[in-house]
This record gives sequence, structure tokens and C-alpha cells, in this order.
Amino acid sequence: MKLYLRRAAVSVAAVSLAVVLASCGNAGNTSGTGGVTIGLLLPGAGTPRAEQFDRPLIEKKIKDLCGDCTVEYANAKEDVATQHQQIHSMVTKGVEVLILDPVDAKVARSSVETADRAGIPVVAYDRLATGPISGYVSFDGEKVGEIQGRALLKAMGDKADGGQIVMMNGSSADPNSAAFKRGALSVLQGKVKIGKAYDTVEWNPDNAHINMSGAISALGADNIDGVYSANDGLAGGVISALRAAKVSPLPPVTGQDADITAVQRIVSGEQYMTVYKPFKLEADAAAEMAVALAQGEQLGDIAPDMVDSPTTDDIPAVLLTPISLTADNIKDTVVKDGMYTIDQICTPKYKAACERAGLTT
Repeated sequence: MKLYLRRAAVSVAAVSLAVVLASCGNAGNTSGTGGVTIGLLLPGAGTPRAEQFDRPLIEKKIKDLCGDCTVEYANAKEDVATQHQQIHSMVTKGVEVLILDPVDAKVARSSVETADRAGIPVVAYDRLATGPISGYVSFDGEKVGEIQGRALLKAMGDKADGGQIVMMNGSSADPNSAAFKRGALSVLQGKVKIGKAYDTVEWNPDNAHINMSGAISALGADNIDGVYSANDGLAGGVISALRAAKVSPLPPVTGQDADITAVQRIVSGEQYMTVYKPFKLEADAAAEMAVALAQGEQLGDIAPDMVDSPTTDDIPAVLLTPISLTADNIKDTVVKDGMYTIDQICTPKYKAACERAGLTT
């Protein structure tokens, strides 16, 4: 995947909805059946975000923008063949636009091409699928990796100069994994020794546990000064392997997605940080793109950036900026934004840790 080509700074406030809102009243003319149908296809990744955040946020924004629009939803549960069938089913039904978070970005190409031949534009969501994509929205993947790498070095303290780490990268089928890895390596290389590195099949926490157990056996429990974990699911697998090997104290472990279990691990001191990606910004941008495309409009002001995929150049894009989340800013990020309440985070198991961290209602 080519590097992102930045052409404008992303500002959600600058996203213009005027064209979309003005044209919504004509939405019913698109399908000929009294309304526009937008297909939403999520992969069912190893995090709870798809059902808890992405789907409801996208559906709500589409309804806010276009009262005549309906959403047809499908979750592939991490199965490539299932998602392929879901896409073709939606194409056959004649949806006006697809929002697609691909299970496998490369394999999705044939399905995207099928949609394109049917005149159905595809908005790539969170992962950049190959094929003739009409728009793309995600968080800047390399920036995510940079944030994780810098946080890990900070947490390692004196050991950041020449210490040894394990890298638990994401799935090689996910182009975001490569971006996260590039960003992290741009910070970590030359600073620390990478004792072991893994591409974790299907982003599966169980696979991360197995990989980490292997790293502990190969390197020795006392010779691991930090773990770069690409997301929170993998961090959970890493930490369970460290616990099983009776590693104490735990080395700092990174993460991504701000899963509630990860936030609780951060409060308790098991995980050092996660990357918070305000999902509402991403979901809103995808909905805005989809409704505009359903009206036959160009993305224009909605997508001020451009990206290249291995198959398509100059894809209109929205690239959002991620945020580093540690115990110090939980209140100012996920709590302030309404992602979680303090009561949801501070269950009885974490009550004492929350009090120490100043997380009180």
C-alpha cells in the first residue's frame, strides 16, 4: 500500500453537509422504490466496536442526514467467504451505496469490482480495500503506530535505550497492520532491540497468547522490557501469556481501540496505554460520504485528503487523528466523549484502582 498523500488537514468542522442535506429530499428517486438503501458491511473484528459503536453510529448519522434512507447491515464474523456472499447479495438487491470494512482488503477486490460494474459506489471504512473504491475514511494508521511507539519508549524509561521488546503486530491481511507497523518502527528502530516480532493471524487474541508464550520461552521472561501490541485484543492475549508465565512486574504493553476491558487494564496497571480513536468522527464521515454518493454527488469538501491503494490512485479520503490514552486522561477522552461512564469502567473489581487514578463520580 502506498503512503497516504496528504492534501489537506482534516477538520470535522470543515466537513460541509450542505449538499447532502439539500439533496436528501430527493433520495427516494434513486432506487425507484421510495427510498435509498445503503449497505453496511462490517468484518466482526476481534473487538466489540463493530456492534457497540460503528453500526449504531453510522445508522444514526445516515438517518439524521436522510430520512428516506435505510441501512441494510451484515457482519461477516471474520469470514472472507461470508463477506463475499453478503456483498453480492446486496449488489443483487440493488443497494445504492456500500460502506465496506473488509475482512481481507486484497480478497475484497473482486467484490468491489462487482459493485462497480453494477454502478454501486463503495466507501471503504477503517480499512482500505483494493479495487475501484469511491471514498475512504479511517484514522491515520502510521500516526497510530507512532503514538504507540512513543508511548512504549516513555513507559520503558531507562530501558528505552537498548532494551528488548516483542512486537505483536496485526494480521498481514489487513493493510492497516502494515501502516501501524511502519509508524511504530519509525520510532522504535535504533532505540530498542526487537527480540521477536509476529504478524497475528486474524487479529486473534488466542494467537497473540500463543505467540507471546513462544517469545517468553525464546527470550526469557526477564529479558522482555516492553511489548508493542497493535490493538487491545492482542494486548489481552499478551498479558494473559505474561501472567501465565508468572512475569512480575509486567512490562509495559501498548494497545489500540480503547476497548472497555483495555481501559480497565490501564486503570489497574496491567496495560500501559491504548490508542483512542473517536469512532463517532469516523462513522459520521462514512455516513456523509455514503449519502452524498447516493445522491450522485462528488465528495468534494467531505473528503479533503487523497490516498492511493495498490489498485487505485487519488481516492477521496478523510484521515482522522488518533489520541494516546493512558490512566492520566481517561476522564478527558472516553468519559468526556460519552464512550463509557465511570460506573461502566469502575466495576467493583476496579473500584480501588479507579480511586487511586482519580476516577470517581
